[in-house]
Amino acid sequence: MKGLILSGGRGTRLRPITYISAKQLVPVANKPILFYGIEALAASGIREIGIVVGETHQEIRDAVGDGSRFGVSVTYIQQDAPLGLAHAVLVSEPFLGSDSFCMYLGDNLIREKLEPLVTRFRDEKPQSQILLARVPDPTQFGVAELRDGQVVRLIEKPKVPPSDLALVGVYMFDATIFQAVKAIKPSARGELEITDVNGQYLAWGELEVLTMGRGFAWLDTGTHESLLEAAQFIETIEKRQGLKVACPEEIAYRLGYIDATRLEALARPLSKSGYGEYLLRVLSEKLF
Repeated sequence: MKGLILSGGRGTRLRPITYISAKQLVPVANKPILFYGIEALAASGIREIGIVVGETHQEIRDAVGDGSRFGVSVTYIQQDAPLGLAHAVLVSEPFLGSDSFCMYLGDNLIREKLEPLVTRFRDEKPQSQILLARVPDPTQFGVAELRDGQVVRLIEKPKVPPSDLALVGVYMFDATIFQAVKAIKPSARGELEITDVNGQYLAWGELEVLTMGRGFAWLDTGTHESLLEAAQFIETIEKRQGLKVACPEEIAYRLGYIDATRLEALARPLSKSGYGEYLLRVLSEKLF
């Protein structure tokens, strides 16, 4: 199973911050938001990762490299224009091939482990799997309409939402995704919407829907307010526990993707920062 992180957007909602940085590289607490997605996939056992990039591709390449520092292999996929999430999947077909994959939005942060969801998808082999979570302002997301407790329709950013259940920025698909994308038409804003793709699966009777319960922590960092909220959320957890949240180098080390010598080599250049000090402490104290 492969991973696909979408990082091709222009970040206009985060202006003026994104005049100087790709939105996926804006820091949340002590690392770029993109690193949380890489860690989430790596911790789920997914080590082949494609990153869809746009105008800010060089910044992202410079920050992530080939992925070896995180124990993964990264392939960069150019999307010449932000024509929708489903369009990003289309341009990724040469990388994805016939493999199933987990798609992760590059400006999202999910605190819960993805591994149980990835394992379920691998074992049960549905064609499509989506997650729903309650949000206070569903007009900003793809939203599910329910009837008798069953999803009957998915709507992208509705002016009058039929529910407060939004599509979380993590999706899983098998190779039928390309057939589904080719079956939809661009939306009114000229984009191929992933919500419409999932609607196609719903029409086929091939959409698995999982509703996340209370305490599920999903943060979309697409606005100044949500970016600050995410940083405060991570800072609170790290201060209470004394452990880093979503530290990809640490995860790579714990899962055996990199060894102690490699981790130390990554940590030494960062030793004057709290992040580097933490990595060295992981080595010396065997933190778990």
